Amino acid sequence: MQQLDKHFESVKAIHMKDLFAQDPERAKKFSLELKNGDDLFHFDFSKNRITEETLTLFTNLSKERKVAEGIEAMFSGEIINKTEKRAVLHTALRNRSNRPIIVEGKNVMDDVNGVLDKMKGFTEKVRSGEWKGYTGKPITDVINIGIGGSDLGPLMVAHALTPYANPEKLKVHYISNVDGTHAAEVLKLLNPETCMFIVSSKTFTTQETMTNAHTCRSWWLGKVGTDNAAKLPLHFVAVSTNLTKVAEFGIDTNNTFAFWDWVGGRFSLWSAIGLSTALYVGFDNFIQLLEGGHAMDEHFRTEKDLRKNIPAVLAFIDMWYTSFFKSGSHAVLPYDQYLDRFPAFLQQLEMESNGKGVKMNGEPVDAAHGTSSALFGEPGTNGQHAFYQLIHQGTQLIPCDFIFPLNTHNKLGEHHKLLACNVFAQAEALMKGKTFEQALAEAKKSIPGDDAEAQQKQTTLANHRTFSGNRPSNMIILSQVNPRTVGMLIALYEHKTFVEGLLWEINSFDQWGVELGKELAKDLYPLLGDKEGKETEGTFKTKDSSTQHLVELFRQFNSQ
Repeated sequence: MQQLDKHFESVKAIHMKDLFAQDPERAKKFSLELKNGDDLFHFDFSKNRITEETLTLFTNLSKERKVAEGIEAMFSGEIINKTEKRAVLHTALRNRSNRPIIVEGKNVMDDVNGVLDKMKGFTEKVRSGEWKGYTGKPITDVINIGIGGSDLGPLMVAHALTPYANPEKLKVHYISNVDGTHAAEVLKLLNPETCMFIVSSKTFTTQETMTNAHTCRSWWLGKVGTDNAAKLPLHFVAVSTNLTKVAEFGIDTNNTFAFWDWVGGRFSLWSAIGLSTALYVGFDNFIQLLEGGHAMDEHFRTEKDLRKNIPAVLAFIDMWYTSFFKSGSHAVLPYDQYLDRFPAFLQQLEMESNGKGVKMNGEPVDAAHGTSSALFGEPGTNGQHAFYQLIHQGTQLIPCDFIFPLNTHNKLGEHHKLLACNVFAQAEALMKGKTFEQALAEAKKSIPGDDAEAQQKQTTLANHRTFSGNRPSNMIILSQVNPRTVGMLIALYEHKTFVEGLLWEINSFDQWGVELGKELAKDLYPLLGDKEGKETEGTFKTKDSSTQHLVELFRQFNSQ
C-alpha cells in the first residue's frame, strides 16, 4: 500500500484531459474486450485518473495479497469463507465445461447437474401447461417468496430478460418485504386456481420469507376452501435444504429444489433460487445465462495478467477511488430500462460482501484505506434528471460505471440513438468538464455589457456554470441485453467484489452485520405483542429509553 500511497500523491492532481492529450492511443490502451460467440463485452476504462504505473502497482499489491492464489482456491472448492467454514462455489452452478470440482472428496457437479435436470423437467411441465392447478387450469402466475439474494437476484434477472418471456402466458411476481403491503398488493393480482408460489429459503426459517409464505398459504386456503386443502402441493413448491420444515408447511418434498451451503445468498441466482427466472424466460434461456457467467469465469480464472483481466481491473479502479481518493460512494448507471434493478442487486452484492471492518485475521481493517463504498444508481436517462447534478458539480468524487447495449430490443424511432448520445455525452462531460473561461464566454453572450455591474453578473454566472471535470467513469458496452451478456455482467461484478475483498484482506462471503438486527427483532417481538408487558417486563427494562418509548407508542396505537 505504501507504493500506491506515494503514487497517489504524485498523480492525484493530474487532469484526465491532459492524459488524453499526452497519449492519442489512450482509449485503445485502456480498453479490454471479451467475445462470447456473437456477443460482445467491451470495457473502456480510459476515463479514469490512472496511468500504466497505477495498474502495475495494483498488480504488485495483488501478488503481495495473493490474489491469484485466492482465485484458484475459490474455483477449486477450498474453504475460503473461513468464518463460516465453507467453500464458495457459485461458479460451480454455471460450470458449463463440467470440469470436476471436488469438495470433501465428492464431485459437486453431479449434484449441480441433477438439480438442473430437475429444474428443466419442472419448468417444461409448468410452461407447457402440463402442470395443472387444483381445478385443472394451467399456471399463469408464478410468485417467488424470498428476501435478499433469494429475491434481488432472480427479480433483477427476470426484469433484464423480459424480452425473452411471454407475460401473456406466464407472469412472474416477487414478494420479499415483511411489510404486509407487499404481499397484499401481489395477492390482489392472483387467481388461486392458476397461481404457483415458490418459497425460497435455504433453512425454511427466514423470518420475512416464512411470514410471507404463511400469509400466502392462508390466502390460498381461504380462497379454495377446506375441501381442496390437500391440493396445496399443486400451488406451492420450495427451494430449500430443510425437507422436514418443507413437509410441515404442506409442500411435497418431491417438489423441493436443493442448493448447498457453498452457495451464498447473494450469489444464488444461478442455483435453484433462479427457478422463477427459468419459469419466466424458459429453461434454455436460463442455461444461456449460466453460459454467459461461465464465459466470464473462464476469462477471470485463466487470464493471469491481471492488467488484462476485466474483473481485476474493475476492482483495482474501484479500490483506487475508495481507498486512496476516499470516495464514499460510486454509481452504477445502466442505460437500458431492462437493467433497472441491476443497481439494487449490486447494492447487496458489494456492500454486504465488502462492508467489513475486520480483516480475515481478526484485526481491524486499515483505517487509512477503508473498505467498500456505498453504491447507488438508476437507469439512464432518468438518473440524469435526478442525481447527476451531484456527480458533475458536487463536492464529492463519485466514480461511475456506465452500462450500454449497442442494440436494443425495441427499435422505436430515434430512441436508441438519443440514448447513445446521452450516455457517451455524460461520460465525456464528467471527464472534460467546462473551464471558467468557457463559462465566462457563454455568460457574456447571455448578459451583455462591459460595465462593472455586468462583469460581476457575468463572473457570478460563469462560476455557477463551471464544471471541474476530471470525474472518472467506466464504460461497459454490451452487444445487447440478452441471457449471455447479462450472465457475463453479473459474474463480472461478483469477481470484482471478490478481488477487492482479497486486496482489503477481508472475508467477502460472510455477513455477520446482518445478524444483530435479526436477533434484536426476535427479542422485541414479544414486547410488541404483549400489550401489558407482564411476561417480558424484565427484557423490556433492559432496553434503552428510546426503544422503550417506541414500543409503548406501538402498543398504544395497536391496543384496540
